[in-house]
Amino acid sequence: MKTGTIRGYLCVMAAALLWASCGTTGKALFNAGMSPFILVQTRVVLSAVILVTILFLWRPALLKIRVRDIGHLFLFGGVFMALMQLSYFFAISRIQVAAAILVQYLAPVLVACYSMLFWHERVTFLKVLALVLSVAGCYLVVGGYNLSLLTMNRVGIMWALLSAIAFASTTLLSEKGMHQYNPWTVLVYGFLFSALSLNIVHRPLSVLSQSYTPTQWASILYIVVFGTLIPFGLYLAGVNYIRSTRTIITATLEPIAAAFMAFFLLGESLSPLQIAGGLSVIIAIVLLQWEREHDSLSPSVIRANKTH
Repeated sequence: MKTGTIRGYLCVMAAALLWASCGTTGKALFNAGMSPFILVQTRVVLSAVILVTILFLWRPALLKIRVRDIGHLFLFGGVFMALMQLSYFFAISRIQVAAAILVQYLAPVLVACYSMLFWHERVTFLKVLALVLSVAGCYLVVGGYNLSLLTMNRVGIMWALLSAIAFASTTLLSEKGMHQYNPWTVLVYGFLFSALSLNIVHRPLSVLSQSYTPTQWASILYIVVFGTLIPFGLYLAGVNYIRSTRTIITATLEPIAAAFMAFFLLGESLSPLQIAGGLSVIIAIVLLQWEREHDSLSPSVIRANKTH
């Protein structure tokens, strides 16, 4: 397997682990009275400020974009990246977290279908099998068999479906953007436009009007750095190396990682079906690694091999 492919899978796996590790931190902030909207607004704004500062000081060339690409980057960040985060948090405010995760992770199916229909990505048996195994594994790990989705709050389900669409759209738009730009360029403008949108629809910098303890501020910064900035950067790097379909299927490792972290760190039990679901996702990732596609490399992968 090529070095770039290995890096791609490792990047996405690391991103999934970091996203999974932040679940309990966010839950603690919500329990303390923090609004989901304020958390999303704060994490995006601070991520944008930190990343712009880093790139300005060390790699200012990555901040340069063409005027004609502003619309695409705004669609990526200002619409779908912002919507992806907001819709998920609104979903879990109405329905169980497990149900929201289950519906959100229909996104790999959407990405695979779009890539195969419109980008002419080759359909292979192993790719389809990996897709089925990953979605089934996610279903088992979050306990989908215990959920009555049809009887749940319909607004919550709609928010979760919107989150899946936004997740899929963000992944696809990021791949297209990286045909032209470095992943960090795409990410920084994604955060900037996302921050712009969120501060237009809600009072700017709402977090400054709140009173939080030092511990809560530390939790917010942890989510900004380890739950947003680093994992989104790793995720886009993964898209750049291994393309959208493989990336988003591999990302289903997130709920599996969260379940196993709860088992080892919080002492929560894992049922045999949950363990089977975790193994199913791992098998899906292994199948993707084994697959020998004959498709020509996408421009983003060619570019990655040249620049990394």
